[in-house]
Amino acid sequence: MEGQQDFSKLLFLNRFSIIVILLILSRLDGYAQDPRFSQFYANPLYLAPSFAGATEENRLALNYRNQWPGIPGAFVTYSFSYDYNFANYNSGIGILATHDRAGSGRLSNTNVGVMYSYNIKINKYLHIRPGLSFYYTQRGLDFWRLTFSDGMSPSGDTPTIEQPPFNNVADIDAGASILAYTDRIWLGTTVDHMLTPNQSLYGEVSEIPLKVSVFGGIQVMRKGRLLKPLEESLSIAFHFETQGKFTQLDLGLYWLKSPIVFGFWYRGLPGIHDGFDRDAIVFLAGYKTTQFQVGYSYDFTISKLVGATGGSHEISCIYEFRTNKRKKRKIYAIPCPEF
Repeated sequence: MEGQQDFSKLLFLNRFSIIVILLILSRLDGYAQDPRFSQFYANPLYLAPSFAGATEENRLALNYRNQWPGIPGAFVTYSFSYDYNFANYNSGIGILATHDRAGSGRLSNTNVGVMYSYNIKINKYLHIRPGLSFYYTQRGLDFWRLTFSDGMSPSGDTPTIEQPPFNNVADIDAGASILAYTDRIWLGTTVDHMLTPNQSLYGEVSEIPLKVSVFGGIQVMRKGRLLKPLEESLSIAFHFETQGKFTQLDLGLYWLKSPIVFGFWYRGLPGIHDGFDRDAIVFLAGYKTTQFQVGYSYDFTISKLVGATGGSHEISCIYEFRTNKRKKRKIYAIPCPEF
């Protein structure tokens, strides 16, 4: 009898500890980061609202990322976007929906937003494209998917735990970006979470910190006929991001030999540890035609978690089409890579 009482006390302490951990996670201020895609340019609206409408007419994009499948409760992220180019008004609009979840309790974030961009022609070579985005965001937790110790009790007579007062929390958010580009060079910056929405599940204040991204690159080599799709190109790119206490730099290289694309990214800086996390090497491959492209990338972990995460897998699909096939539109293409 005494042993059974000790076992029941242990079960109670385990349940209590889990509740405390969940409460702490729901009240942390400024430590959460947004999901990150390795194929930055295959999810252009997620990268910056300035890319809204930066296509010939219509564009659909689907993205899937499975991060660290070797760890229970891996991070899984889905993204869908559609954008349209209003060529007569030098404008573009788009919609973007993202959903990611993690853990056995499926701690989730859902964002649905609209965005607008405007193309400004400075001269024959230089274009500037500012963009704005507005989002509805929701954070939730499926408490009943969690497994507690009393569910594995051999006697089965220990009391079940009552659900603490967790509630899905919703808020609004906004972002802005600006992109400058020529026929070979591009440089842009994005500011997300300008309204610092609340993400606490326990009714407290826990705001998502402001996120700032800077990205750009250059085509160092290109081959192709005038007004025709590129036959071959070599591009160097970078992506810098900071959010709360998180800072990261990615350096990338792309080679296009139409219709095949190969890419390589290094996440972090060799020999620098303060503020920059050495995280992964990313390998990617894609297939691109004038209307359709599909890509796959794999993140090979090089941090202390190597051997435990199972890396990360990412798949992207983009379909571009015209509804008015009689009138071919002239656009000023951004020279950034497709993946």
